[in-house]
Amino acid sequence: MANLAALLEKEAGAEIEAMLSEARLRASEIVANAKTEAEAIVLQRERSAKTQHEATLVRAKSAAQLEASSLKLNAQHRAVEGVIAAARTQIDALAKDEKQYEGVLSNLLKEAFGAVGNQATNVASVVVNSRDKSLAEKITASLGLSGKVKTDDLVQGGVRLLSGNNVIENTLQGRLGALRDELASEISKILFRG
Repeated sequence: MANLAALLEKEAGAEIEAMLSEARLRASEIVANAKTEAEAIVLQRERSAKTQHEATLVRAKSAAQLEASSLKLNAQHRAVEGVIAAARTQIDALAKDEKQYEGVLSNLLKEAFGAVGNQATNVASVVVNSRDKSLAEKITASLGLSGKVKTDDLVQGGVRLLSGNNVIENTLQGRLGALRDELASEISKILFRG
C-alpha cells in the first residue's frame, strides 16, 4: 500500500507539475498578448495624439495666416485712405491758390463745354463755388458766355454746367472719386510690392 500511495503521489505530482507548466505557459501567453495589446494601444494613442497635434498646428498656422492677411489688408486700406486723403488735401490747396487754379478751372470749364458739344451756346448756367465766381466770369467771358455764372458752395474745385435737361459736373474731387478704385489698386501696388 505504501507503494500505491507513493505511486499515486508521484502521478499526482506529475499531473500537478503538468498543470503548473500549462498554467505558466498560458500565463506567459496572456502576458505576451497583454503586452502586444498595450503596445498597440500606446501606438494608436501616439498616432492619434500626433494627428491631433498636427491638425492643431495646421489650424494655428491657418489662423495666423488669416490674421496676417487681415492685418495686411487693413494696413493697405489705411495707407490707401491716407494717400487719397492727402490727394484731397492737395486738391483743396490747389483750389485756394488762385494763380495755379485759374488754368485748372479754365481747363475744367472747357472740358465741360466740350461735353455739351454744339449746344455750348445753349448752356443755361455755369455753377461754381462762390469763391470761384469772379474767376469763372472771367473765363466764361473769354469763351463768349458772359452772364451765366451762378454759385453753389457744394460745387468745389470745378464746375457744373446746366444745359436743358443735362447736368455736367467736372470737378477735381469728382474725378478723384471716379478714379478712386483704380488709384487704390495702383497705390497698393506701389506701397506693397511683393
